[in-house]
Order: sequence, then C-alpha cells, then structure tokens
Amino acid sequence: MFPERLERAVYGLYVTHAVQLACAHGVFDALLPAPAPSTVVAEKLGLDRETLHRILVVLGGAGLLEAGVDGWVVPADLRPFVDSGAEEYLGGFVTHLTESTAGRMSEVAGFLERGKPAGTRPFDVLYHDEAATERFLQAMWDLSHGVSAELAALSELDTATHLVDVGGASGPFAVAALRAAPSLTATVFDLPAVGPAVARTRERFGLAGRLGFTPGDFFRDRLPEGDRIAFGYILSDWADGTCAELLAAARRACRPGGLVLIMERLFDDDGVGPLATAAMNLSMHVETEGRHRSAAEYVELLTAAGFHGCEVRRGTRDKHLVLGRA
Repeated sequence: MFPERLERAVYGLYVTHAVQLACAHGVFDALLPAPAPSTVVAEKLGLDRETLHRILVVLGGAGLLEAGVDGWVVPADLRPFVDSGAEEYLGGFVTHLTESTAGRMSEVAGFLERGKPAGTRPFDVLYHDEAATERFLQAMWDLSHGVSAELAALSELDTATHLVDVGGASGPFAVAALRAAPSLTATVFDLPAVGPAVARTRERFGLAGRLGFTPGDFFRDRLPEGDRIAFGYILSDWADGTCAELLAAARRACRPGGLVLIMERLFDDDGVGPLATAAMNLSMHVETEGRHRSAAEYVELLTAAGFHGCEVRRGTRDKHLVLGRA
C-alpha cells in the first residue's frame, strides 16, 4: 500500500473521471434531495447498475460520498459544488479537464525532452469549432461565476460607471459586477465567436441595456474605454512580455482615477503552492503561452505599466484580486 498522499495522487485519475461522469449524468443532483442506493439512482436516471455502483464506490473511497443507512449521501460541504443549479457548480470545469486538458498532457513529455515549440496559438485549439467553444466557455463560467460575487465586492464598483471585461468569455464576472452595482454598465471584449454566449447571458439575467459585447482581438484592436478594466484568468494565459502589452493597452483605455482588476490564482511567495495553482500552472504550459504568478509579480507588472497604489485583495477561494490605480 502506498503512503496516503501518494495513493491519492496515483488513483486521482479515476476519481476525477468519476466526478465528471457523476456530474454529466445527474448522479449528484439525484442524491441531493435524499440519500439513495445505487440501484434506485440507476433506475431513476436510466443508467447501468453495475457501472454506476462502481463509480459511486470510487467517490465513496475518495470521501466525496458517504455510505449511509438509506444509501449514498453527498457531504454538506460539497453540495454547492456538485449541484448543477448552484453558482459554485464545477461540472463544466471538470469536463474541460477530462475531455480537453487530460488528452493534451501527453505533450508535456515532448516539452520535457525538447522544450515547448514556439508560435503556439492556444485559442485556435480552444475555439476550433462551435462545440469546443461552448465547452470552454462553460468551463470558464463554472470556474469563475461562483467566486465572482466576492471579487466584485472587492472592486470598488460603487464609484464606477463602466466596466470593460477583457477576454470576459460569456460574462461571469460582468454579471456579478452588474448585480453588485445597479448603476454600472459593462462591456465584454472578446473574440467574435464569444458573442452569442454573451447574448444568451444578457437574456438569461435580464441585463438588456447594461451588458454589451464588443468583438475584437486584444492584440490588434483598441480596448473599449472604461473606469474598471478587468482581466479574469487572462494574464495567466500569456508570457510576461505579452502581459506588459495588455496592461499598457489597459492603461490607455482606463479613465483617470479608474482601476485595472487582475483576478487570478496566485502562487504563494515561495512559488510552490497552493496545489490548485501549481496544477493549473502546468495546465497553462500545455494549453496556453502563460503561467501563474505570485501577487508580487503582478504588482511589478502593474507598476511597470504605469499603475500606482497597487493592492492585493484575497478572496476566500482560489481566485484573488490584484488592482492598480490609473
């Protein structure tokens, strides 16, 4: 038997796929109202009993389900994250990990032996067709929407009039910001393929007249003007030089007295933990041209771009805010 931490690492492959399958097939949702045995869940969802039983046993062994007298129970602290109707739901993100990221991890072996090839275009892969675009946008929504409310509360939106969400995807942060500040308007600036998703978000949350979309490429097009310029999980996609260019563009677009908002996972000062940041840092190496950074590194980039009064405001989860003043 391996030491426990090694066992969890080695067999975590199975656990991640079991979580994805349970999310995708509504298994967690079926267990949330009341405990149930695998046979009852299988019949309700039209699933194979034996396969479902084995998946639930894996989840139980990982501590993600509990075996109660009346059947399988979802622990209380996990419920918001596996409830498809909750803002904290992670199903789309886990699907992205299993169906996209995991399939590309074999590339790391080549990087290790020969280095990473230059000239990769990450979003050509992530947005290569409509289905891939939808999967990626859903992953970004699930990864960002639940934590965005507390980040919006840290962003001094009560003094803002217009938010520009650069690379804002389908609008998870923009929605949270508009909810937090009733007089605010917001524009998502992203590639043209994202436009239909923003339109659906606008309709879903009743934000006509407040949530707009400007198609563009931030390497070629000028950013819309605003007094809050947000980058959520954007700068970690790019190398330092590109980040410097993007922040310079943000400085030009940011009205006097406005703020630039960088929302990212942050490394500890030693550059090692936390685990989620370290793991996603490897993912960035495979899927993008970027990396995760410490708070001090982002402050350095902001200062070099001409922002001042930089602050780090930490959330309660794994996404934090670094801001700079124009």
